[in-house]
Amino acid sequence: MNRFATHVLTTVAFAASVATILAAQPAPVPLTVTSPTLTAGQPIPKQHTADGENTSPAFAWTGAPAATKSFALICDDPDVPMPQPFVHWVIYNIPATAKGLPANIPIDPAAAMPAEIAGAIQGPSGFRRPIYRGPAPPPGKVHNYHFTVYALDVADLPAGLNKAQLVDAMAGHIVGKGELVATYERKPPTPGR
Repeated sequence: MNRFATHVLTTVAFAASVATILAAQPAPVPLTVTSPTLTAGQPIPKQHTADGENTSPAFAWTGAPAATKSFALICDDPDVPMPQPFVHWVIYNIPATAKGLPANIPIDPAAAMPAEIAGAIQGPSGFRRPIYRGPAPPPGKVHNYHFTVYALDVADLPAGLNKAQLVDAMAGHIVGKGELVATYERKPPTPGR
C-alpha cells in the first residue's frame, strides 16, 4: 500500500474514532433559565438596552447536574447581517453554587464581582471590552437575543476568553444547557421629526 493510501486510511480511522468519542458523550441536561425582567419571546426592557441604562439583567437557573463545577453565559444576536452572531456578553467561571446572576454586573473590569458569583470573569464582547452591552440594533427589524447558560464540568478557565475561545474551552465539558431568548427592535424614525 502506498504512503498516500495509508495516510487516507489513518485519517479516516482517526475521524471515525473522534466521532465515536463525541457520540458517546451524553447530551447536556436541559437547564431552565428565567429572569425577573426578561420574558421569553418578549421585548427586552429598555433599562437593559443601549437606549436605556444598559444594565445587565438578572437570571436564575435550575436543573444543573451534580457534575457541574461552573457556569457560563453567552448573549448573542444571530439576526445581525454578519456571518457570525454579534456577541453582547460573555461571562464564565460562575461558581457551581450560583443559582443565577444578579442584575447590574459591574462594567468596570477592576470592580469586584458580587459575592454570590465571586470569581466569575467577563470576557470581551463584540465591542472588544469585557462588559455587558445591551441591544442596539439598526431600526426596522426585530432582533432575537439568545442568553444561553452552560453548566460545565470544569472550572477556573483562563481570563480574557472571547466567545469563540470560550466555546473551544467548553468543548466536551458541557453537562447542562438552557437559554432564554428575548427580543428588541428599534423603530425607524418618524418622517419629519
